[in-house]
Amino acid sequence: MYAFDFVKPSSIDDAVKALSAEGAQPIAGGQTLIPTLKARLNAPETLVSLTGIAELKGVCRDGDVLVIGAGTSHAAVARDAAAEFPGLAALALQIGDPAVRNRGTLGGSIANNDPAACYPAAVLATGATVVTDRREIAADDFFQGMFTTALEEGEIVTSVRFPIPEVSAYAKFAQPASRFALTGVFVAKFAEGVRVAVTGASEDGVFRWTEAEEALVRSFAPEALADLRVPDGGMINDLHGTPAYRAHLVGVMTRRAVKAAS
Repeated sequence: MYAFDFVKPSSIDDAVKALSAEGAQPIAGGQTLIPTLKARLNAPETLVSLTGIAELKGVCRDGDVLVIGAGTSHAAVARDAAAEFPGLAALALQIGDPAVRNRGTLGGSIANNDPAACYPAAVLATGATVVTDRREIAADDFFQGMFTTALEEGEIVTSVRFPIPEVSAYAKFAQPASRFALTGVFVAKFAEGVRVAVTGASEDGVFRWTEAEEALVRSFAPEALADLRVPDGGMINDLHGTPAYRAHLVGVMTRRAVKAAS
């Protein structure tokens, strides 16, 4: 790990100011950043901690929307969203282990946009809105490929606004050691339609399976997906699974999510 300065602002304005300095980088729970620093794969001049900003934390309902602060830990989401949005709470409870869930944050996860992370599937499947210190970004515009988002340099995610679906569920085939998703699928049913988002499978990161959405609008049941297949082109190929294996898992996990939701 290289030497760096560390600052811990207490407000969003102070954090934005600190991040305007050359070589500054934000850190939330640090579950991805700290290992990269230890491996000397990243060398920021200054780390700007977001953990001391109270306005970035918390879960509250605003009409038909659940608003979650970007600095809210996975464990807090699992606990505090359970009554209003059980599908999202159940997803949070499947992330990592207790140590990761108590340190990692919603905002850090989606800003990093790991192709095997869980939260991006929930954000995309619900059509959530990512709120930053500068603007609001629709989920369909936010995720732009592996480890890539619409965030600009120094822009901070402050909260995520999740429309609350009628029913929802997340089905995840986890890598046993890391607990990342080899393939994970979040299904959300709204009065106006169904959204299905897949994580862990594609080289491009999280994506919507529109064919499944159309089939589930006609019949929200696992059997509606029986004849659907996802092409294996562009799927991740590593020691944990071939593209064909992951494409197969997409169908399996989607059917499981629908069964759990219904």
